[in-house]
Amino acid sequence: MLEIRQLRAGYGSVEILRGIDLDVARGEIVAVLGSNGVGKSTLNNNISALYKPFSGSIRFEGEEISGLSSSDVVKRGVIHVPEGRHVFPNLNVLENLELGSLVRATARRQQNLERVVTIFPRLKERFKQLAGTLSGGEQQMLAIGRGLMSEPVLLIMDEPSLGLSPLLVEQMFGLIQRINSEGQAILLMEQNAVQTLAIADRAYIIENGVVAMQGPAKDLAKDPDLRKNYLGL
Repeated sequence: MLEIRQLRAGYGSVEILRGIDLDVARGEIVAVLGSNGVGKSTLNNNISALYKPFSGSIRFEGEEISGLSSSDVVKRGVIHVPEGRHVFPNLNVLENLELGSLVRATARRQQNLERVVTIFPRLKERFKQLAGTLSGGEQQMLAIGRGLMSEPVLLIMDEPSLGLSPLLVEQMFGLIQRINSEGQAILLMEQNAVQTLAIADRAYIIENGVVAMQGPAKDLAKDPDLRKNYLGL
């Protein structure tokens, strides 16, 4: 579904990604792991067409998308839940959710809203509350819910566990599994390697702008080099 080949990207004259190959198939959770600053967000931003790659190919459902606008990428079903949530603090929860269907799936807004509140029932209790007054965990639920309102073909999540308490992190990974169990393909960028590998189908480890390791998540979780260098075990 998503095919990335020899992607080189960065900002200005600074190259962050130095030839990334990556694939996501339908129904998979594919994890991209690495420490802060290795290029996970750069990868997301290029897939979402927020930036243009220096070179290489990004194909989605057989079509090159690296030359499209970010709006056109959204229309094709590539939906990005950004790091840091980026909810609209002065709008209420319901208004934030409705904005998720502004570009895509507008005609099915009500059906998708019902689906979102089934997954995140707490959001229904907060419909009239300003998003900026929600807790960190609730804001993360809202950000993901807003993404689901667009009926994603591929849902990209950038550091969904960032800043959450250990209990909320556990709940968040459970919710990601639930969303995936409905057939949703997910590209998951995370620093939390242990819990990410526990729910992912496959994983890529990025280091110094290249893929240092890749393979089935369960195999990588047992790999002695990964456990030593990334998991501290």
